[in-house]
Amino acid sequence: MAGSGPKTAVEWLVSVAPDPDACRWEWERNPLGVALLPAGRRWDVLILPGELGYPTLDILARLIDRPGPVLADFGDSRMGFFVPPGTVGRWIGTGVRGAGRGTWIVVPYPGRAAGGVRWLVLPDGTGTLTDPALLELAMHEAAAGIAREGDG
Repeated sequence: MAGSGPKTAVEWLVSVAPDPDACRWEWERNPLGVALLPAGRRWDVLILPGELGYPTLDILARLIDRPGPVLADFGDSRMGFFVPPGTVGRWIGTGVRGAGRGTWIVVPYPGRAAGGVRWLVLPDGTGTLTDPALLELAMHEAAAGIAREGDG
């Protein structure tokens, strides 16, 4: 993909920071390799339990060429799917948390291993996000698959 990569992803991510240049400077020098960035400007993040998130991501990968950015936390207990801003305010569902306007998220530097949080799908730098309706459909299919496994 032309123009994609860690550098472009960094520029896209820090664009939401109150001072993008200072954020990038500190982020690149932070030994933990993480930054705290505000949600709700260019993206919201829907946070799924890992046991639902992984099969959801597998289904999304079969449906579309490239979902939006996806984070996983230490131990894979939670996954964060980047969706359009405003999604969290309209989301109705149980077991799914959200980070939207007024919240901040820990984000690892693209392309570098960080302690605890890592990218499963790197940002492409162009602003690609996961469509919330498609994410919801993939979640339903994943939950049905989990229920079938539990019945067997």
